[in-house]
Amino acid sequence: MKVRLKKSSKIMKNNTKTDFNNFKRIFLEENSKHNLISKGDEKFLYEKHYYDSVSLKLFFDKYKISGGKILDIGCGGGFPCIPLAIEFPEYDITGLDSIRKKINSVNTMKESLGLNNLSLICERVEKLDKKEKYDIIVSRAVGELKKICNYALPLLKKGGYFVAYKSKKVQEEIDNSKDILKKFKAEVIDIIKYNLPLEDTYERNLVIIKL
Repeated sequence: MKVRLKKSSKIMKNNTKTDFNNFKRIFLEENSKHNLISKGDEKFLYEKHYYDSVSLKLFFDKYKISGGKILDIGCGGGFPCIPLAIEFPEYDITGLDSIRKKINSVNTMKESLGLNNLSLICERVEKLDKKEKYDIIVSRAVGELKKICNYALPLLKKGGYFVAYKSKKVQEEIDNSKDILKKFKAEVIDIIKYNLPLEDTYERNLVIIKL
């Protein structure tokens, strides 16, 4: 079933506007220094980046999940890890990226926003200690599902979830990931569809994989 989201959706907290405006001010300052997103995308910071990031609430609500350890693989300029840390303080979130410049920017924003539930690691995902397991792993705008599954699934607790943010060609990417999913005894259990709050239809998908 397609879920069409609006800014008034229950996906957001009552104080989201205040939270977002504070985040926007800090993010735009960092973006002016380090080009975390394109200048053209700045006017869609809420719709394309913040709102998209916290759409993970659709998964939390549907599967009645509350609290736990989340790893964001390839957090880049802080998406989705910073919006998630703002909106869901009950989760212990780790943002991972191999580019020091980006991690430093995210850390600056983390400190400015007082996000005590967010930790950051500058490292390549394949070099992480496999003994450290996470309840939920997320990945947004990083790469093909097959490739990310190969990195994410060894870091996931048994019974945990890997949630990949995807747009087009989602079924093709799932089909191409069958061998990797079989290798780790994981399966795609759901695809949660939603639209970003833009004038044009901008469909997104949360691919839910359970180990």
